[in-house]
Parts: sequence; C-alpha cells; structure tokens
Amino acid sequence: MHPRPSPIAAALYTLRDLEVDVIIMHGPAGCCFRTGRLLEDEGIRVITTAMNENDFIFGAGEKLVETIREVEETFHPETIGIVGTCASMIIGENMKNNAQEAGINANIIIVETHGGYEAGDNTAGAIQALKAANTAGIISQEEVDRQSEMLQKATELEKTRGMAKGTYIQPDYGDNKVTIAKKVINTIKEGKKVAIVLNAKKETSYLFADIMTINWTKHSPENQPIIIANTDENIGLPYIKHHAQTVNNTIYKKPDHITGGLDEYPVTGIKAEEILNNIKPDLTIILGVPHAVEVTNVPGETIAVTDGPRLVEPLRQMGFDNVVTELDAHSKTLGAKSIVESEFAQTIRGLLE
Repeated sequence: MHPRPSPIAAALYTLRDLEVDVIIMHGPAGCCFRTGRLLEDEGIRVITTAMNENDFIFGAGEKLVETIREVEETFHPETIGIVGTCASMIIGENMKNNAQEAGINANIIIVETHGGYEAGDNTAGAIQALKAANTAGIISQEEVDRQSEMLQKATELEKTRGMAKGTYIQPDYGDNKVTIAKKVINTIKEGKKVAIVLNAKKETSYLFADIMTINWTKHSPENQPIIIANTDENIGLPYIKHHAQTVNNTIYKKPDHITGGLDEYPVTGIKAEEILNNIKPDLTIILGVPHAVEVTNVPGETIAVTDGPRLVEPLRQMGFDNVVTELDAHSKTLGAKSIVESEFAQTIRGLLE
C-alpha cells in the first residue's frame, strides 16, 4: 500500500554501482526526476529523451537515437546506461535497435524495465540492470547470480518484516534519542557488554557507521563496545568494496567481527545473530537494516536504528526494545565518500562532552 522505490529507480542506482558515465532515461522529462538529480551528485550525467504525448502514440525511437549521438558528442563516455520507463516500455520501444542505429563506440547497457515490472518490486529493476551489464560484458554471470539472490532475499525481507507487508503502517519517528543515548552511555560506563552491529545497505553505511567513530577509549577505557559489521572489503562491485574500505578505515577500531559485504545486508543479519549468541551482550545496537536480524534470537536488550518511519512499528512488533529513526539516510549519503553525521551519534557525542 505504501509508495516504494520503483524498478526504474533501482535500475538507475545499479547503473551507478556499475560506474557508468552517462544514463539516458527513455521517457518523459519528469520520470524519476528526484533520483536522476540525486545521481548527478555521484558525478553521473543523467539525460532524458523527454517523450511527450505525441511520442506515446507514434513512438520515439528517433529521439533516442539522437540523444545517444548527442551524449557521445557532448560527454565522450566509455559506458552508457539506457533505462526504459513506463511510457517507452508499454508502447514497446526497441531500445536495442535504436542503440545499434546510433552507431557510437561507447559500451551500452540497455535495461528494459518500467514502474510496474514484475509486480513493481524495485529489486526487479536492479536484477534487469545486472543481467544487461552481463550481456554488455561488464560483469560475470557469477556476480549476476550472487547479487540477484541478495536482491530477491531483500524483497522477501521487506514483504515479510518490512513496510511492504501489505497493510497500512502509520509513520512513527521512534523513541527519544536523548533517552536512548543515555542508556547506551550508562550501560558502557557501568562495565556491561555492549555490541554495535552495522547491517547497512551500501552507501547508507556512511551514516549508520557514524556511531562507530566515537572513540570509547577516552570515555570508558576499561570497557569497549564490540563492533560487528557487514564491511567485507572483498565482496561486491569495486564501488561497493570502496565503501566498505572507507568505513573500516574510519571507525575508531577495526571490526571485531565481519558478517559479509555491504550488498549482502538481507543475509548478514543471520551471521550477526550467531555472533551475538556467542558473546551474549547486555545491550545490542543494530544499525541500518535491523529487521534482517531476528531479534528474538538476540540476548539482552536491543536498540534498532532505522531510516524508515514506517519501519518503526514492524520493528517493535518483531520484539526490539527500542527503535531510533535516522531520517533521509539515502539522500544524505548519495554521493558521499566518507562518514556522514547521524543524529543519534551526535546525540551521544553531545552527552559525552
């Protein structure tokens, strides 16, 4: 029932991860406007064929050919991504033929997707982009299979535990950050065992990992939080590996445990559960995608830190004792190359001063 990112937006973000130089959206100028503008902050040129009502009837293949050639002349890209939209895909535009007709030298990834593709699951657009990248010779079939499995599990996670469960969920902005921050500080200073679990999605890790940059050696020399993170630097596309490296090099100490890669967040929660059961913390903070962790399997008190007001109630229903929200994590981290300030971490810092 809730508005969700569309397959088109997911395809755009996946092309970003594949580090294309230019993306051409074959559709109206306003389609996925916000996503396109945000991707400009990543250094990617986002262009549209600006289809209009006349094109919806008679087609816009020539417009796409002209746009491809103009992109070649203006930007001289090595790789171009072409993404379908509802308008172009419903009328059956043949983007592959148009790309061949354009006759340029750049490598072109053609993603045939639209807003209602495969029931509108956003991950379907990402999978289409991965398959198209494989066809273009950019990534291996093995990587397509691995990422496709993760994306399918992500969809399952949202439909069973997240805000895509089907019923209407009232937005909720979670518990008071000062109250929860005091709880974290007091628990650590009392000498109790605290675990901080990063289970974040790709670049959002830059915001959720901010709490892990707090240097607890100055505030509680005898008792340090245990750091668990899905920041394996050897998993994923180079773009994603770089995020993991940056997080690992910025937090106040190296993670005590690594659960997997930043694109494996749907399943790394399972590994985190195993680790938490072995170390048995008194308090656990789970950041990013906390609903990927079955909280009933986690000992001690728990705090979920999420970016979704509509995830607060599902997280409470799962059994989390406390829920904190970090608003606009995606928009704050798009284009980021280093740690981004989080409200929760800043609240803790303010109380520590």
